[in-house]
Order: sequence, then C-alpha cells, then structure tokens
Amino acid sequence: MLDKMTPNQRLIVAVLLSVIFFVAYTAIFPPKQEEVLDNNKSKSVTLKDTAAQNSASVAEAQAGHAISAQDKMAQSASSDIVTITNQKFILKIDTLGRISSKEMLQAKFRDEHDNHAQLVPSFGTKPLYVRFLDEELNKEAATVPYKADVQEITLEGEAKKVTLTQTLSSLTVTKELTFYEDGHYDATVKLSKDVRYFIYLGQRPEITEQMMTVSGAMVYTDDDLVTIIEDGDAEGRKTFSGVALISAFDQYFASIMYGFSKDTNIIVERDKNNNPVAYFEALPTMNFSGYVGDKDFKNLKSINPVLTNAIEYGWFTFAAKPLFALLSWLHGIFGNWGWSIVALTIIIRIVLYPLTYKGMVSMQKIKEIAPKIKEVQARYKGDPQRTNAAVMDMYKKHGANPLGGCLPMLLQIPVFFAIYRVLLNAVELQGAEWALWINDLSRMDTYYVLPILMGASMYYQQKLTPNNFTDPMQEKVFKFLPIIFTFFFITFPAGLVLYWLVNNIFSIAQQFIVNQQFKNAKDAREAIAKGAEKHHD
Repeated sequence: MLDKMTPNQRLIVAVLLSVIFFVAYTAIFPPKQEEVLDNNKSKSVTLKDTAAQNSASVAEAQAGHAISAQDKMAQSASSDIVTITNQKFILKIDTLGRISSKEMLQAKFRDEHDNHAQLVPSFGTKPLYVRFLDEELNKEAATVPYKADVQEITLEGEAKKVTLTQTLSSLTVTKELTFYEDGHYDATVKLSKDVRYFIYLGQRPEITEQMMTVSGAMVYTDDDLVTIIEDGDAEGRKTFSGVALISAFDQYFASIMYGFSKDTNIIVERDKNNNPVAYFEALPTMNFSGYVGDKDFKNLKSINPVLTNAIEYGWFTFAAKPLFALLSWLHGIFGNWGWSIVALTIIIRIVLYPLTYKGMVSMQKIKEIAPKIKEVQARYKGDPQRTNAAVMDMYKKHGANPLGGCLPMLLQIPVFFAIYRVLLNAVELQGAEWALWINDLSRMDTYYVLPILMGASMYYQQKLTPNNFTDPMQEKVFKFLPIIFTFFFITFPAGLVLYWLVNNIFSIAQQFIVNQQFKNAKDAREAIAKGAEKHHD
C-alpha cells in the first residue's frame, strides 16, 4: 500500500502516526511516580511513618538519592516553625530549616483536584535542606531543631528577614533568609567552623503534567549552556561549575537557586527511578538566592533576567523563545491571551504563506495530471524502470514537482512544534479567559466545542485539498483522521486547540484561494480553446 503513495502522502501519514503513537503510549504508560531509596541496594521504602524508619532511609528520603554510609543521618520529627504569608502564597519552614511547603493562593493555580497548588511535595528533598558529610554530625543535626527569631511574617511591600539557628555540640548553623513578595528569597548560610556540607535545591513541584511536557532538573551555566536532565534519564553523578542557576521543574512551576559564587560545584545525582536530585557543596559562609513558584516570564525577569532561562521549551527553544516574545507583545496589545493566540497563528501563517502556497500549487498540478500518470502506468505495466522514467518526464513537462508539497511541510514542522511547546508550557495561560465559555486556556474545553470545531475544520480542509489516492482503502482511512484528532484533542488545553482551529481555518482559506486560481486558469484555457475552435471553423 505504501509503495502506491506519493512521497508527500507518506510524509503526512508518518507524521500523523508518530503523533498518534506518542499520545497513545503516554496515555497507556504514564510516568512512574518517584520512589525514595532505602539503602545502597536501592530498595524502596514506605514513608507513611517516617519516625519508624532507620537513619539510612530517613537520610535518603530527605536527600532524595542514595547516600553513602558515612553520609547517612537519623530522623527527627519535624514540624513547621515559621509561616510567611501574603496575598499570593503561604510558605512554611520546618524544624530542619527547610522550606516545607508553599501553597499558591491564586485561584488560577489549582491542581488536578481543584485544590490550591502545593509546590513542595510531602516526601523527598525540600529546599534549603542541609546535609553534612560527617555521619555523626548528621545524626545530631536530625535531633536538634532549628530555632527562629520570628514565627509569623506577613509580606506587604517590604521584604522580611528570618534568622534560623541550629546549635549543635561542636557547630552552630545560621540561616538568614530574606523573603520578597514576588516569591524569591535571599539566603546566607553560616557555619561556626569549616566542615563539609551540602545544600539541596529541593524536589520538583508535581502539580501539572500533561502529554509532551518535560519535567526534571536544569543546570544553566554562565556560558549560556543549558543542561536538562529529564525524569527517568539521570545517568549518575554529574558535577557542574560556573553555574548561573539550577532548577527542578514541572510544566508550570519550579524550585530555583541562583546567584552562586563562580567556584560553586553543582552536583546532580540520580535516585532509584533515574530521576535527578540537585544540590551543591557550600562554603562556611554561603550567599545565594532562590525562588519557588510559577514560571511566569515577566515575574522571573523582574526578579533577575537570568531566571527567564528556567523556562524551557525542549529541542525547539531556539524558535519557541522568540515566538513567546511575540505572543507576549501581542498580549500587550489585545490584553487577552486567547486573541493573542489567534493573532499569533495568523502572523505565522502569513509568514509561511509563500511556502504553503507553493506546496498547494504543486499538489494541484499533480492532481491535474493524475489521469495522464495513470495512463503511463498502465502503458508500461510490468516495467518499473520505464514507468518511473515516463512519470518523471510527465512531471517535468507539466512543471509539477512530486516533492513540492513535501519540502514546505518539512520547513513548517519546527515552527508548528515550537508554537505547540510555547502554548503547552506558558503558565500565563493558567486561568486566562478568552471568550464566552472559555475561562481557562490551560484547561480542556469542558463543553468540547473547540475540539469539535477543530475536527470539523480539518474534515472540510480535507474536502478542499486535492489528493491522488490510488487505493480506496487509503482514502477511507485518511477521512477518519479528523475523528481521531478530535478524540485526542478533547483533553488538550483550550489554548492549544484554539491554535489548531485557527490554523485550520487559515489553511482552508488559503486552499480555497489556490483552488479558485486553478479553476479560473482552467476555465480560461477552455475558453481560449473554444475560441480558437470557433475561429478555425
């Protein structure tokens, strides 16, 4: 069946089958949840009652990765000792001096159960966790709680400072933390004497994970090199220097640390499930900054422009970043993310118009000479060499390029995937209204109107698009694609479906123009032929 298809048809089918396979595989085999480690043999444990666990399991649960024997520490019952609130979030610090929780109060930040998003997972590594290299020191640190100079803070404009102190038998640890309304903090960690210790970034948020999104750890160095270690792909200990920021992220949120000294070594370990765990070896007096929150571009840029690099778009970052900048600029004009998506889609289609026009014209020419191609194939049936030579000669004679519709499509794929990743990763779409019933572009259309319209537009586009299927079965299968795509798009964020709908509408308009041009040209040729015939008579 495939040998009877044109190269263009084979490309279309290959792309569609790839998309369908990826979506189906993700739905059937969702990512496994991370399990913490019990010992160096990588046995899993249940952390429902952490007090009952031995010192090894506790240390590894808190660090999030396997720890050598001399690094293990005992567990202490921890509770919250500081609460920091403002209109957007509630942040808490526990007796181990860690950020134990951060609850986002804005209505648009909700988890899959419609609860306020909690950015710090209950188990695993937490931001600002300190681990000592010395085993005995670790054990003592687990039994001696930090003390805070203030228990409650309300952020209203001015930044507020919290000082945490842990007094051990041979060492005093002091954490001076300054919190800001925009969600970031400045940290100074001091030890009374020089011992080796590590500070942890914290486990990534686990709020929203949709198909085709990336989650894991990121290391961005001062030479603009981005290293992303996805969950499940961590290969072992890696060390980085000259680091500008580290991030543990999911689709919309991240735990970030930045502002390190140039000689700070960032270490990324792997846990049992090959997920990354990031931390760094600290100095006796260590200054740095951190952020736990949503990856809103404007907010990150206002805190520190380097933080915008924590917004990742995967392989298509080179195209996605400028597209998001254009989308943000359009939002400044329209004040509505939905209409900004519509405008961006139209702009992209206008830019790509010459390419898509060329492809459509080529397909029309192939359709026109299809009957003659069939005649040639019938004439030289059983002789593939002569058949191919005659077909290529026919293409050349009529100015038809069998790859004419293929090349423009290949050039469009990076752009389409880039805008797809932009819309999928833009936290700005959370809670963003468009019009009528669409009140959150980051969530599916609960009335299924946009997916149905998208499927209908795809079907109508197929009716307008010329094809030269030689197998009736291929044509029937192709006609079912709008139904298949409608089914998959039902659960997609409304912003993405809106993009595809507008893209289809623009394609329909463009195809209609090309079809009309060919019809007019054909009518003109027929009129000229009739006129010449009458003149001859």
